[in-house]
Amino acid sequence: MNQLQALLNDSLIRTKHVENAAIIDIKERKVCASTFGFNVPPENALNLIYTFCENLLQVRRGGLYFKEKYYKCVRADEHSIYLQNPDGGLIVVKTKAFILVATYRVGMYPSVCVEAVEKLGKRNGC
Repeated sequence: MNQLQALLNDSLIRTKHVENAAIIDIKERKVCASTFGFNVPPENALNLIYTFCENLLQVRRGGLYFKEKYYKCVRADEHSIYLQNPDGGLIVVKTKAFILVATYRVGMYPSVCVEAVEKLGKRNGC
């Protein structure tokens, strides 16, 4: 297990607020770490990068499709997007070098993703 996967498990999964998570390297344009069994298709990774670079306003208005599910935008700013559907939610957080995407169940607190990104930034100079 690499350092990024350890971060995902220690900072997110163990909180029991987040179901699955992945880290996308913006420069490499690919997933560089994910929790066990959480596969983020390359087209979804590229879509999330594009969302922050050029499509944030559209996501605020129209939501986002991720892994063939539609999520309505609840809140978005230049560094994070909170989205929900009847089954749960999705949070996407961006640093200079990475995008963290995580799923959570209804009633959970996705703000733990922000704490994980802060730790990621300190460890990797983001």
